[in-house]
Amino acid sequence: MNTNWAAIVDGTWPAARYERLGPFQLRQGQGGGSRVSAASALGPATEADIDAAEAAMQAMGQKRLFCLRPGDEALDVQLAARGYDILDPVNIHACPVDHLTDIPIPRVTVFTIWEPLAIMREIWAQGGIGPERIAVMDRAKGPKTGFLLRRSDHPAGTSFAALQDGIVMVHALEVLPEHRRQGLGAWAMRAAAFWAQANGAKTLSVICTKANDGANGLYRALGMEIVDEYHYRQSA
Repeated sequence: MNTNWAAIVDGTWPAARYERLGPFQLRQGQGGGSRVSAASALGPATEADIDAAEAAMQAMGQKRLFCLRPGDEALDVQLAARGYDILDPVNIHACPVDHLTDIPIPRVTVFTIWEPLAIMREIWAQGGIGPERIAVMDRAKGPKTGFLLRRSDHPAGTSFAALQDGIVMVHALEVLPEHRRQGLGAWAMRAAAFWAQANGAKTLSVICTKANDGANGLYRALGMEIVDEYHYRQSA
């Protein structure tokens, strides 16, 4: 079965509003970042179609930003010819949930919590994940949760996970600098796997920029495989 990873991203990290305009799906992000603000192609686009999408994004007060997935090579060429720059190529990693439920999580290492506590919001804020992105989490309609990570009796990190079409996707994994390289990222993913299992999901997934060598290495070490990729093009 071919997974529609774009639908998993939209379901677990949703835009404030979606609008179909010609061959494009537009997203209104309300400051929530590229993932909820970029336009996606649903079919071949003419130059006039691109012009219209650009005007609509600017009318929303957003940058001219497109998300390019495998199969969008023609649009990629069109946007490059318009002077669009590549932005934030990403990998989507995934694995069966039961690959990460084989080891019990040490006591008081991870707490499953929703709504997020003030300390979780503070940790996210330190990583640049502010109220606009918390609003994205609030919009997710399916089962969802947050995780509070602790180390040496101190709050050390946080993350968010949501369920869509039998797949749990982890977002906004943030570990405080002084607690990094201590294995907390792995425990966060394992906690997400246990939560996914309890909610009937079969697959655990996560998005990571290709430039983030540490995180990509973590997900490889956990046995997760790259199942999809995409990048953005943004006009200056």
